[in-house]
Amino acid sequence: MSSHISNERPQPDKVLTDIADYVLNYEIKNDLAWKTAHYCLLDTIGCGLEALTYPACTKLLGPVVKGTVVPNGAKVPGTQFQLDPIQAAFNIGAIIRWLDFNDTWLAAEWGHPSDNLGGILATADWLSRTNLAEGKAPLKMKQVLEAMIMAHEVQGVLALENSFNKVGLDHVILVKIASTAVVGKLIGLTRDELINAISLAFVDGQALRTYRHAPNTGSRKSWAAGDATSRAVRLALIAQTGEMGYPSVLSAKTWGFYDVLFKGNEFKFQRDYGSYVMENVLFKISFPAEFHSQTAVEAAMTLNAKLSAIGKTAEDIKKITIRTHEAAIRIIDKKGPLNNPADRDHCIQYMIAVPLLYGRLTAADYEDNIASDVRIDLLRDKMECVEDIQFTADYHDPEKRSIANALTVELIDGTILDEVVVEYPIGHKRRREEGIPELIAKYKINLARIFPEKQQKTVLENSLDFDTLANLDVNTFIDLLVI
Repeated sequence: MSSHISNERPQPDKVLTDIADYVLNYEIKNDLAWKTAHYCLLDTIGCGLEALTYPACTKLLGPVVKGTVVPNGAKVPGTQFQLDPIQAAFNIGAIIRWLDFNDTWLAAEWGHPSDNLGGILATADWLSRTNLAEGKAPLKMKQVLEAMIMAHEVQGVLALENSFNKVGLDHVILVKIASTAVVGKLIGLTRDELINAISLAFVDGQALRTYRHAPNTGSRKSWAAGDATSRAVRLALIAQTGEMGYPSVLSAKTWGFYDVLFKGNEFKFQRDYGSYVMENVLFKISFPAEFHSQTAVEAAMTLNAKLSAIGKTAEDIKKITIRTHEAAIRIIDKKGPLNNPADRDHCIQYMIAVPLLYGRLTAADYEDNIASDVRIDLLRDKMECVEDIQFTADYHDPEKRSIANALTVELIDGTILDEVVVEYPIGHKRRREEGIPELIAKYKINLARIFPEKQQKTVLENSLDFDTLANLDVNTFIDLLVI
């Protein structure tokens, strides 16, 4: 005997309303959150500028139809493109993410919350230029910083207890959710419209992690977040037309997100939305490497110097033991051939071998000319990853959030060097004071890649001080960054 399914439309899932109410009503009062957002903006812009030196990235940029220029459209930093906000979000999001050098959040799910800047900056710039054309006030950069803090929070809090990777979904789903929420606020959606928009983001097709894992690792992982944040802009604009939403998109039996894509489990939450994620976000400062390897790379740099001090080189190594945490083993412990830069920057052995051999690790070191050095694969074959249970526990501990790695090197002559342990990378909150000067230096280097000296000076004069930047019109700031 069949049972009838009720067609009475339910109230929206609480996950949807909590996000909407947070974005619309929360007041950010924490000075550390604002200060960190400022540094995060500078670093993220810089990462995008460096990516513009890579043809594999720039070939994807520009309008969908070549030659299209959108009046009052959003401009893409470091280029001459002026595009509709959806395509601009893709462009900005792609350059931000391309080199795997922007910020990181590690929890049950991983991700890079500054990926959301693609949609935020494109939307804010387009709105500002449109407002000016209509005789209205443009948006201020402080609104961009606020949207960044909120997008970080939505993405990061959802990631704390919910592992999307374990069900095969890529973390860019969280970029899509967070960007939809904050872009919806920027364009002025009502509460009901914003809930509809967020539901559309959940019901949307979600990216698989196929392109992040062997044997299919590929360059889509470098533009997937750009795709997600641009899709968020599109969905927010659709909701603005009055298009309906789907209130039980998560909880609906059989057809909802939980049953279809999350093995029937509801989301779990460790904390309410505030500004925790921005305050604790991890910056990639020293190395453009998948974040679970950052401390391993730092340890390898130390060992490179130690080997040199005793008159040895990487070619004198017999064995390397990598004491690490479970997430690193699951994501970047990789044997066999590495087929492209995207493959290499997700291989902990490769990211250790390069600094041991060369005393450096840069984005260029993932390219074929370096990867063809046969010594790299010879060193990789000498490495073994071993999980340290305490490292894994400290990784998940909300009071520590360490990303520890330890390297022990045994030489061919039988010498065993003292283990080098690095628990926290330089971009961690616990090393923030040490890291910020390096972050600013990284920003200046990236400006110099694209802009002449006079333009660099103008950008720095208008961006290094928080109050100066926060009070700038969004379009004015972007105009400083175009060529």
